[in-house]
Amino acid sequence: MARLKAEAPLFHPGCQITGSTFGAYVEIGAGSRVANSAVGDYSYCDRSCDIANAQIGKFANIASCVRIGATDHPMQKASQHHFVYRSASYWEDAEDDADWFARRAGRMARIGHDTWIGHGAMIKPEVTVGDGAVVASGAIVTKDVAPYTIVGGNTARVIRRRYPEAVAGQMMSLAWWHWEHDALRAALPDFRQLRAEEFLEKYA
Repeated sequence: MARLKAEAPLFHPGCQITGSTFGAYVEIGAGSRVANSAVGDYSYCDRSCDIANAQIGKFANIASCVRIGATDHPMQKASQHHFVYRSASYWEDAEDDADWFARRAGRMARIGHDTWIGHGAMIKPEVTVGDGAVVASGAIVTKDVAPYTIVGGNTARVIRRRYPEAVAGQMMSLAWWHWEHDALRAALPDFRQLRAEEFLEKYA
């Protein structure tokens, strides 16, 4: 029997989930936190990920210990400590700074379809990682990543293209990630055996 289901995501032990939605066949690894995020069909994260304020496409492959939408502190204020905005934790007569949290929640990170985010990588708020892109392990991504591009380092820089530009364009036009579940199953042998160019020759 298939382990993943269309009807409900698979949450492993110790997950903290708040204000988030999940597509079909989604898996969230043990000890991960997902907050104010939308996770697309077939996407997964491995253990101990921290995902906040993010829109994640379909078929995203997120390795362990990845942080997406890492929050920031008010460096321009007199103090950057969270007593300034988590004030209710410190005083009975003080409220948390709702405007600060609303600003954080609105700074969405966007992860495209068929992406691979390597172990321990960090994606900053308001960054878009394009369809088919790869983020190397340990990378810190502060700027948008073009589709089908491989980036790495601190701060992340382009290593190389995953596919030639023409192939990448054709793959984005094909958009196989929107295929129905049964169509994916029917094409499974070709996903396994064909190179991208051969796959496009058959399906594009």
